[in-house]
Amino acid sequence: MQEEVSYLEYNSERPHLIIPEYGRHLQKLIDQATEIEDREERNKAAKYIISVMGSLNPHLRDVLDFQHKLWDQLFIMSDFKLDVDSPYPIPSKDILTQKPERLKYPQNFPKYRFYGNNIKYMIDVANSWEESDLKNALVLVIANHMKKSYLSWNKDTVTDEVIFEHLLELSGGKLNLSKSNEELSNTHDLMKVNKKVSNKTQFGPSKVGIIKKNNNNKGHLNKNNQNKNTFKK
Repeated sequence: MQEEVSYLEYNSERPHLIIPEYGRHLQKLIDQATEIEDREERNKAAKYIISVMGSLNPHLRDVLDFQHKLWDQLFIMSDFKLDVDSPYPIPSKDILTQKPERLKYPQNFPKYRFYGNNIKYMIDVANSWEESDLKNALVLVIANHMKKSYLSWNKDTVTDEVIFEHLLELSGGKLNLSKSNEELSNTHDLMKVNKKVSNKTQFGPSKVGIIKKNNNNKGHLNKNNQNKNTFKK
């Protein structure tokens, strides 16, 4: 009995699993394959292990890219010690220690969040154009869209001068409509557009259909009640 207990393995004594999803038995197979001296037998063992790994994910087993992933995982789980003929380029150990590039924060103007990043992209495009009537029309469209975005988020009136100042700041002082005679769309009209858009977002086609159906049912009920009153008379 004591001899059997001495052969027990505890998790604290076992080596760390590199990819725990495949389990310890598969890790032991890979460790045994790395110790095979004959290269041909080692290649057979590697292909067998790949088939076992694929059987654990049968819905992705026949996908070409997935096979590439399995071979990469095989080398990773062997700590890059398995010397076999792979149908794909063998990855290096340095790949695991590489850090991804730092992502840029998308919002460059946090105090004007209600305009969104697309407005800034449109302003940059307008800055790259040469002076022409087409550019002036684009700048006017951008200013109107800025006013609509301002009203949709702030729910308040705004003067054209405020929009022109924001446009001048976001364009780096290149787009100046304050000196022109252009006027933006009326605030009341833009508020009506924003209200229609918000209603479409809040009440989708299915909800609108349900509301109409309920209203129709109410009409039928009222009509039936009128008929009942007529019969009572």
